[in-house]
Amino acid sequence: MVRTTEKSLTAFRTISEVSTELDIPQHVLRFWEGKFSNLKPLKRAGGRRYYRPEDLELLKRIRALLYDEGYTIKGVQKLIREGALREPAQGESVAAAPAHPVEAQGLDGAQQEELLALREELAALRDQLRDALRRR
Repeated sequence: MVRTTEKSLTAFRTISEVSTELDIPQHVLRFWEGKFSNLKPLKRAGGRRYYRPEDLELLKRIRALLYDEGYTIKGVQKLIREGALREPAQGESVAAAPAHPVEAQGLDGAQQEELLALREELAALRDQLRDALRRR
């Protein structure tokens, strides 16, 4: 018999719970701890990790930037350093920085348009690939 209990929104979560909720392997969560210095879950005896609600929110934003918006780890680190990472409004980009990083690169309008079109095409291909992999 499997027992499931709904935890309070303020409850701490184990690495297993966070891994399941975000659909991210545990080793990736541990890797991210080394890459994002402000991600510091509590560690108890034996090195067991307990994530606070604010850790979980940060992980959700990092995941969205990396997996959904196509940022690199260095790009997300830069957003964090600049204080641009925040809770998004519904339907809005996760980063307060431009939704499309090419807008900040000093490119002329035609170059920006071309890069944005390529980015959209790549995002569509990524989504098709993700869907194909899920069907396997």
